[in-house]
Amino acid sequence: MANSQDSFRIGIVPLEGFALMSYAAIVEPLRAANTLKGTTLYDVKTVQLGPHPTQSSGGDLIPNQIAIRDTKGFDLVLVTAAGNALDYDNPTLAAWLRRVARMGTLIGGVSAAPLYLARNGFLNGRRMTIHWEHSDYLQEIVPDALLEHSLYVIDRDRLTCGGGTAPIDLMLAIISNQHGQKLAQLVGDWFLHTAIRPSAGPQRASLAKRHNTTNTRVLSAIEAMESHVANPLQLLALAKITGTSPRQLTRLFLAHVEMTPITFGRKIRLKKAHNLLQTSSLSISDIALMTGFSSPAHFSTSYSAEYGVAPSQSRNKPKT
Repeated sequence: MANSQDSFRIGIVPLEGFALMSYAAIVEPLRAANTLKGTTLYDVKTVQLGPHPTQSSGGDLIPNQIAIRDTKGFDLVLVTAAGNALDYDNPTLAAWLRRVARMGTLIGGVSAAPLYLARNGFLNGRRMTIHWEHSDYLQEIVPDALLEHSLYVIDRDRLTCGGGTAPIDLMLAIISNQHGQKLAQLVGDWFLHTAIRPSAGPQRASLAKRHNTTNTRVLSAIEAMESHVANPLQLLALAKITGTSPRQLTRLFLAHVEMTPITFGRKIRLKKAHNLLQTSSLSISDIALMTGFSSPAHFSTSYSAEYGVAPSQSRNKPKT
């Protein structure tokens, strides 16, 4: 991605139901760089896969898309998607990506799209990242993926990004690499994004912020719960990990998160199951097993009590 006197040509391939925020976080920093420099540093085109413009998760259409058959000469192609990438299958897209990759084009994926790329072999032997919501499913179907829980990863000719606002940081890194840190900082300031985050930055807030407690024993127990979703730890084991007694740990949880450790751990597992139901094609039996329930019936009963609907009714809801 070295600097060049010519415009750097970027093709964005949104999959049906893509997240508009991720799309904007790619496009807008590049537009701002062009505006600030008064020239077209970045020539950005949106690639249309079918006969009609691709629709976002919120129903928005991106105008002026160009058909995939009319595209050529991109320096970088970025596929972007929401949860729909998990079951997405388009031989035309895969064949086109292989063709442009052989021509030396950089290939990347944003949000859930790295899963599509990994499943189709584009990330073999490359470090990668993906939105944290999809990481468990990725490791289930591509167990040898070199997954990092970062905002974005650039490994030679492949770029992957967690989505959300992280593409802003990825675009600023590209701008800085090609046109200098000063321009990248000006673009960041344009969007009030004054602190440019490094690629290895965390995707999620800390445990303390997510659960609104600083009690170290409670946080240690929660960390252990999140690390043992498929094989839930019993209260005695959690107490040993945190250096407390079962009774003391229960009192701490009631004081700091207003529920018992067992209830808290079950909610963690059900939330993980809920994410898998909405973002994967795994069977309900597989999801029950992956989230530590003794049987699909036990899982269904617990899930219905938590969410008010059966697991089958939560499948593949539109992403927002």
